[in-house]
Amino acid sequence: MPVAKKFKLSGLIIGLIFLGAAAGVFTARYYGSVENPSIQGMFWPDPKQLYPFVTVDDTGARFGLDRLKGRWSFLYFGYTHCADICPLTLSVMNQVYTKLKTEGLAGNVQMLFVTVDPERDTLTRIADFVHKFNPVFTGLGGSMPQIQSLAGQLGVATVKEDSSGSDDYQVDHSDALFLVDPKARLISMFSAPEEADAIVTRFMRIRDFIRKRS
Repeated sequence: MPVAKKFKLSGLIIGLIFLGAAAGVFTARYYGSVENPSIQGMFWPDPKQLYPFVTVDDTGARFGLDRLKGRWSFLYFGYTHCADICPLTLSVMNQVYTKLKTEGLAGNVQMLFVTVDPERDTLTRIADFVHKFNPVFTGLGGSMPQIQSLAGQLGVATVKEDSSGSDDYQVDHSDALFLVDPKARLISMFSAPEEADAIVTRFMRIRDFIRKRS
């Protein structure tokens, strides 16, 4: 991705999540009596509740809000023609999942890849792409309105490059990894570049913090 465009997109994404971040800060002050979780990075002590949406998973089944509930979900938005950041992030997600599984903590964790390029990303192509990294990962697709029903709630911004009718184009997109809790609430965001160990450590702190709050 060209540096200038990446900076431009980053500014747009920051603007989209600014209100959510501000709400998180206000809530953190409101719950001043709660022990400080000492969690680095973007973290909302009072998570943002997600609302009903409809996408399609890589088997063709409906994937909506109900399938986020009861599990911790890591969501990444990208596309299968992405040459660098998408494969790198999915590789890190696989490392995170593997570390959690090794410690017996992956039972209620799901890794989700959501395409931002449904024009080219068929469900079969999405499945082939994500399963190269881990066969238990789930890819999500559908129409652009369906994808936006989820992406819009997370402030995910995408910009399709002008292809002049060609099928060879790039899609600039957020490189963040989102964390949704078992109550289908957006609770954290990991900005690239992130290492698997750092993500696992932060996830464990967030999970413990939420358990204490419950």
